[in-house]
Parts: sequence; structure tokens; C-alpha cells
Amino acid sequence: MSSPNPSAVKAWLIDLQSRVVQALEEVDGKPFLRDAWTRPEGGGGVSRLIEEGNVFERGGVNFSHVTGANLPPSAMASRPELAGRAWEAMGVSLVLHPRNPYAPTVHMNVRFFTTHAEGQEPVWWFGGGMDLTPYYPFEEDARGFHQACFDALQPFGDDLYPRFKKWCDEYFYLKHRKEPRGVGGIFFDDFNAPGFDQSYAMTQSVGDAFLKGYLPVLKRRMDMPYGERERDFQAYRRGRYVEFNLVFDRGTHFGLQSGGRTEAILMSMPPIVKWRYDWKPEPGSAEAKLYTDFLVHRDWLPT
Repeated sequence: MSSPNPSAVKAWLIDLQSRVVQALEEVDGKPFLRDAWTRPEGGGGVSRLIEEGNVFERGGVNFSHVTGANLPPSAMASRPELAGRAWEAMGVSLVLHPRNPYAPTVHMNVRFFTTHAEGQEPVWWFGGGMDLTPYYPFEEDARGFHQACFDALQPFGDDLYPRFKKWCDEYFYLKHRKEPRGVGGIFFDDFNAPGFDQSYAMTQSVGDAFLKGYLPVLKRRMDMPYGERERDFQAYRRGRYVEFNLVFDRGTHFGLQSGGRTEAILMSMPPIVKWRYDWKPEPGSAEAKLYTDFLVHRDWLPT
């Protein structure tokens, strides 16, 4: 079993951010803003953001590498034995909100976390995943996205995709709404088996699979015609995204509790959102199909 190599992980993460941004700029035609920042408590990062683009109404691809002397509460929720340890966290996190309601919102992140204490071995793990949040969904898109997730994990074990898909379905679930956030994908955390090299290679495979999973979906949908009805429903459903990120998301909580840069942490927020009181879609409508056919836990891979 090899020792953790944070410098190698950091170099890959920086390269991943660059490759993803370049591909997205080619699709949108507008450059992403680059905003480098430092954190007084230790570390910093680079935020790449687009607003009012040709394809993306808002989106961000953020790299961060931050350090601290004591773990924040959100990190100790599942690992109380690590209290008092110094820590180091790095990752790439992205959220993209296309303007076209037929083009789904997408989230992806990959991250590495390690803690240190004098005279003790470092405790480390990887986390990450990706998930798709459509408003006017298509079976072809959900299946293709999940196939990319499956292909990324398959070389590392037959059990990983079903395990991480289930984890994603359970994690990205709005308990107060009793509904999934979208059609899911994969999610993993606290992953460190069977060792650093294997865990790192798997995490790289997940990060590198993002463009394969999302770009075909985006290119199929980004130029579809739409009207005010579709935009209105998109804004309403985006409210679910806001609710999940602020109420449940561990990454958002960790960033805010650890003194991270608020602008970078909240770059996932959609630009236009609406809430309504006890709204229900008209039965049989395109909007109702999202709830009946897609916001359900199901197997998206071909049988």
C-alpha cells in the first residue's frame, strides 16, 4: 500500500479544472472568468465562473486547496475520532446551469481529504461523484449519463457502480420534499480502499468521465426551442437545487464552517429561481412527466 501523495492529486485537480473549462468554453463561445483567491486561515484556490453566457446562464468550475488546525463540525459528524487534528482538503467542484430548460443542470466534484496528528499515521480519503438534474427530461440523456458513470467505475470492481448509484440516490434526496433532486448519477465519500493508488486512480476515472457523460446531453438539448412556460418551470424546479445545497449538502456546510470563500462556495446557486405555495403540475403534462417518470429511483442502464 503506497503512502498518500497530495501533491500528485493537486496537480491532477488543477489540470482537470483546466480541461473542463476549455471544453465548456468551446461549447459556449464565451470565456470563463478566472478569480484566484487566498484564505487567511490557510490555502486558497481558483474559481472559474461564467454568467450570462451563450449556453450557460450561470456556471462555475472551482478548484480549492485549503488547510486548517481543527476540523469543522461538518467533517467530524461521521469521524468524531479525528477531533483536534490538522487537516488538508483539495478538490474540483462544478455546477452548470444552462439557460435552455431542456438542457439539464449538472454537478460534479472530486476531492481529497487528509488529516495529520503528531506521531500518528495520516487519515485520508477521497470523495466525489456527479449527478444530473433535468427539468424536461429524456430517457436517452439519463441513460447516457449513467452509462458514463458505469464505464468510469467498472475497471475498479463490479460492485462500485450499483453501490455508488444507490449512495447518490440516497444522498441527493430532499427529505422535506420526499423527492430526489434529479435522475442521480454516482456519489462516494470516505473512500480509501484498497489503498491510495487504487483510490486515486478510481477518483481520476470519475473526474475524467464528466465531459463524456455531460457534453453529449448538453449538445443535444442546448438549441431546442422553448418558451416562457418552460422557463417558468425551470425557475421553479431550480428552487429544489437551492434547498438541497443550503440544507443538506456536506460540501457547502464544510466550506462555510471552515471559513472558505463564500463566493466560491455559493457559485452553485442558480441565477433565477422561483418558489410557489403548494404547486402541482397538470396531470399528463410535460411537467408532470418529470415527477412520475424521472424523479423516482430506477435503473437507468440498458438491461
